[in-house]
Amino acid sequence: MSALLLRIGRWCARHGGWVLAAWCAIVALLAGGVAALGMNLSSSFTITGTESMDGLDVLSERLPQAAGTSERVLITTDDGDINAHQAAIEQFVADAGAISGISHASDPFADSTNTVSDHGAHVLIQVQADNSVGTLTKTNADKAARVAEELQSAASTLEEADSALTVQIAGNIGFDVGIELSATEGVGIIIAAIVLLLTFGSVLAAGVPILTALIGVAVGMLGILVAAAFTDITSVTPVLAVMIGLAVGIDYALFIISRAREYLAKGIAPDEAAGRAVATAGSAVSFAGITVIIALCGLSVAGIPFLTAMGISSAFMVAMAVCVALTAVPATLGLLGQRITPRNGRAERAGRFSRRWINTVTHYPVIAILAVVAVLGTLTVPISGVYLAITDSGFQREGTQRRDAYDAIAQAYGDGYNSPIIVLADLLQTDDPISVVSDLADDLADLDGVADVALATPNQDGSLAFIEIIPKHSQSSPEATALVKDIRSRAPDFESEYGINDLMVTGTTAVAIDISTQLNAALLPFGIVVVGLSLILLMIVFRSIAVPVTATIGYVLSLGAGMGAVGAIFGWGWLADLLAVSKVGAVICFLPVIVMGVLFGLAMDYEVFLVSRMREEWIRSHDAQRAVIRGFVGSAQVVSAAAIIMTGVFAAFVSNQNVYVKPIATALTVGIFCDAFLVRMTLIPALMTLLGPKAWWLPGWLDRLLPVVDVEGEGLARALEHADWVSEHGVSELRVERLVVSEGNDVAIDDLSIVLAPGELGLFCSDDTVARAALAAVVSARLRPTEGRVVVGDHALPDGTSAVQGMTSSLRNWDDALSPTARIVIVDNPGTRRWQRIRELHEEGRTVLVTGPVDLAVPSDLSFDARATNQREAPTDALQVRTAPTSPGTASPKHLATDSDSITTRGQQ
Repeated sequence: MSALLLRIGRWCARHGGWVLAAWCAIVALLAGGVAALGMNLSSSFTITGTESMDGLDVLSERLPQAAGTSERVLITTDDGDINAHQAAIEQFVADAGAISGISHASDPFADSTNTVSDHGAHVLIQVQADNSVGTLTKTNADKAARVAEELQSAASTLEEADSALTVQIAGNIGFDVGIELSATEGVGIIIAAIVLLLTFGSVLAAGVPILTALIGVAVGMLGILVAAAFTDITSVTPVLAVMIGLAVGIDYALFIISRAREYLAKGIAPDEAAGRAVATAGSAVSFAGITVIIALCGLSVAGIPFLTAMGISSAFMVAMAVCVALTAVPATLGLLGQRITPRNGRAERAGRFSRRWINTVTHYPVIAILAVVAVLGTLTVPISGVYLAITDSGFQREGTQRRDAYDAIAQAYGDGYNSPIIVLADLLQTDDPISVVSDLADDLADLDGVADVALATPNQDGSLAFIEIIPKHSQSSPEATALVKDIRSRAPDFESEYGINDLMVTGTTAVAIDISTQLNAALLPFGIVVVGLSLILLMIVFRSIAVPVTATIGYVLSLGAGMGAVGAIFGWGWLADLLAVSKVGAVICFLPVIVMGVLFGLAMDYEVFLVSRMREEWIRSHDAQRAVIRGFVGSAQVVSAAAIIMTGVFAAFVSNQNVYVKPIATALTVGIFCDAFLVRMTLIPALMTLLGPKAWWLPGWLDRLLPVVDVEGEGLARALEHADWVSEHGVSELRVERLVVSEGNDVAIDDLSIVLAPGELGLFCSDDTVARAALAAVVSARLRPTEGRVVVGDHALPDGTSAVQGMTSSLRNWDDALSPTARIVIVDNPGTRRWQRIRELHEEGRTVLVTGPVDLAVPSDLSFDARATNQREAPTDALQVRTAPTSPGTASPKHLATDSDSITTRGQQ
């Protein structure tokens, strides 16, 4: 992967203008798509496969007049006697009912629908739209907007006709869905700019991450808006995506630019520095981004469509951030050239504090661990104050139409009047539907938590009961949830008593409760997926058991701190006024899964960038404490800057007035800060110091099972080393150096080296069939060697494994068909007829590696360009090295004629 990223980075740096122009063209194209398609975001949260949603389908089919969006209109009089204004109010009812799209408006003075308040100063009118205006799941935006405008006009006419009356409309019909972003969120960019300037000491270098992050956010946002024309995407989704995309976009660019400046400081050319930075830091960025993407896509575990769309949209934003970081960042670096080269001595000065900190942590690891656990444990305590629900209009910010109307209705009648519950039942088996509905309504009215039954009637053909219940408490309260569960638990008794069927609880409140219930049920499986993913991914990256376990423990502690902050602020009310929290008591029910997914991905980012440097030092020195200290010092500055930037970006979104975004931003702000500075920079180094070499232990059998993922730039080092080797010795098709294949104490191949140029013949002799099979498997990239270097073509394994498997093949029968892409053919113990096939392959210009026993009979007309014998079975003088003419058009590597030591084996000691 590193070799591929190296080529991408170089190319982008050398064609910077074209790369940036391409990204600008993509932005323009998507902007044109949004302009043509419009903004088609949804304001509602829906779910499939629940009783409440099934009830809405029944309602739409059998009572369409009541299936549309409902509106509540509160009329208040200044003189305290609403009855004195009956005539004017009834005229408003008539005008509202005559609007096209309104099925009926209730008469607040009629006996069956009387809503005159106890103090006589208010009436509440139910305005019901039909399904042509929109339902809970679908909205006809144009018609809804027109109906809302005509309803507001009727209200204005009433107020003009009677100045003592005030009309407040809840604002459900025609609710304008928009993206709630303001200049306040730009504070995060300002924080990022300051941190970048302090980190780099260069205005140009500081500007690159912000520029490229904005490109990624623009592409991601516009792409989401285009997708919204074809699938349901809620209005909160783009805001969350921008928050995440801006944070990771700046951070990913920061990591790559920091590494590029290191190369520039060594005198490496700008295009090469950009390429190497993409190959090293870009590898980590790619892995980190993929981790975040997988975590966000994991939101689909809940099985809730709007949450799946939210996760995929945010994952798309992160994917764009990664793509921009790997292309636009090196392109910009190529255009800037040497102008962002760091000044001498800056890195040394910046590392002083990091060294003092890590020396303290590693000197007192137990104290550090206990302190971090105590702090994060304390911050987790308020998590008990988190109550999850679908928040209603009562949680909108004060001063908005929906919040003011909600509060006025709640004050005049109680919270439950904002949250009606609908009960449906099939009446086909009853003889007297009117009496059955009346008796059922009386029983429902007696239940705990019911304030009133606003309406109880069969539909026009008497086949469906429709009962509207007014609960005592709001939609987001535990009492409302308990009431819905109570009605459902009694449904079998009601059906038996009244001879009815399919009793259902539905309506907006029931849908909200069902969504919340299903999301709560999804928390555990989603948590298991996230934690399991963390363990597996980190085990693959770091080849260790302890690293993923400690990383996951740290993640859980950070998550607890973030959720504890939500409980303290939005549950207990701490700092609620300071943070402009509109109302405490509940937070949106999908908050935990969003925070778990995002925080997991970002926490793994910091784990990868910090611990990968430690692993580099461990591989180099095998000194555990030195690896922790030097790895930390080498990466702490850039990770600290990235964490401050990400914390600042999320903190800026805490001021967002969207009731869903604010608590999520709060949890991520606290969670990221705690994870970066307390967990990754304190707890993890302390734990790894205590573990010592055990921190890097992994069973051999497990190491062989796990795939190889290069996030530390090892592949780049191999690619650069081979490029230098080729410049000195010439092109090779197969290069094996100091190869060791073993398992435990069993050694199949020990210190084998052999090099073949394109079109040459090579021979490996061994009486051990396992050794011969092992060499074939290593060369064809199907077995990972224990030690040594293997380069096939220009792929330094394990990079390019799939490509190597495609360009190598084994000839088992003389007439086997070989793929045209098979450039290296391996033949074991050829026998007789396969020798002729070997001649033909040699004449075709293919490279052939023959393996066989030590006494293998070789035709006299064949000369091998390289020959090696497994010295575990034969004396040193059994080795033979000689060169011979190669096929036309090929050249023998220079070293084969001059350096016989390059083709040797070492006997097992």
